[in-house]
Amino acid sequence: MILYNITINVSPDIEQDFILWMKSTHIPEVMETGIFHEHKFFRLIHDTDDGSTNYCIQFFTESLKLMMEYESKHAPGLRTKTQSRYKDKAIAFRTLLETI
Repeated sequence: MILYNITINVSPDIEQDFILWMKSTHIPEVMETGIFHEHKFFRLIHDTDDGSTNYCIQFFTESLKLMMEYESKHAPGLRTKTQSRYKDKAIAFRTLLETI
């Protein structure tokens, strides 16, 4: 199994909008691609120096092949929507993990 993990540093002035938009729009759009069979949405528990909050969204898929399909067909458009909406107030860091 492949875990696609996105950690996002979110500015306090957009935080509530970000949570609502992730839950109502972005995560459902990612799931509608059919690539992932499960997701989880977390808030990291720690303090930041600048008052921002880090969130983690995890998407689970069965294979690296499916993940590469997501990256080539779906990710660019979905990322553009998020970047256009939040600009530099939501900075994402992405990792791929494989079950051992």
